[in-house]
Amino acid sequence: IGNLGDLSPRGLEALRSCDFIAAEDTRVTLKILNRFGIKKPMTSYFEHNKLLKGDLIIQRILAGETCALVTDAGMPAVSDPGELLVRQCAEAGIEIDLVPGPSACVSALAVSGLPTGRFTFEGFLPVNKLKRKELIASLLNEARTMIFYEAPHKLPYTLRDLAAAFGARKIAIVRELTKIHFQVIRTTLPEAAERFAQNGPRGEIVLVVAGKSPDKTVMPPLEEAVRTANQKMARGLPASLAAKAAAAETGHKKGDIYKMMGKGDAK
Repeated sequence: IGNLGDLSPRGLEALRSCDFIAAEDTRVTLKILNRFGIKKPMTSYFEHNKLLKGDLIIQRILAGETCALVTDAGMPAVSDPGELLVRQCAEAGIEIDLVPGPSACVSALAVSGLPTGRFTFEGFLPVNKLKRKELIASLLNEARTMIFYEAPHKLPYTLRDLAAAFGARKIAIVRELTKIHFQVIRTTLPEAAERFAQNGPRGEIVLVVAGKSPDKTVMPPLEEAVRTANQKMARGLPASLAAKAAAAETGHKKGDIYKMMGKGDAK
């Protein structure tokens, strides 16, 4: 998310009135300052220097200066290194003022076309393949709409894993929120996985995935549940997680499915 027109009057006033700015990328923030004719000293504050810079920023604030925290895009401190700085300020008894700003997760949810009454924000999935699949498996019974952030180069793998675990659920792929190339792709997980099997679209991406539907009153045969599990295995899901996913979809016990898959007793 990042249209310059999204910056509120209060946001501009905060930048104009502070003593210095802590910016995730000073080059990005400089474009904003130049656009609105603001001149303020900046210090970089990002993922790989936050431990060192956080202490220095706290010292300056305790000495009497005011600091404006700015992220590259979206709301500072949400899936953002600024989370640590806010915590440090709170622990040091420093007063924190809030200027509400655009949030990619809520904006994507609003435009997704999926239920918005209850949702869960999962942020970025783990880079590690096994940990990513384990986290996805832990969400199999999540009934709320789920929101994920993802990088373009990792999108094919994420969509493949989501489709293997969740089946043909609806998904909205929202990219470049509020920018020139803003786009919403509403489809199903298998179709999305096939469409972006090789390359993801460019830009910042938010995935909005439908939660689990209410359990069906009629349970399908166990053999069908086993076929479902085997299909998920064929898509790359480990046997245990495939059995767990099939159990969540069909209502059968994971252990029963696992045994018929020829893998022995499920743990």
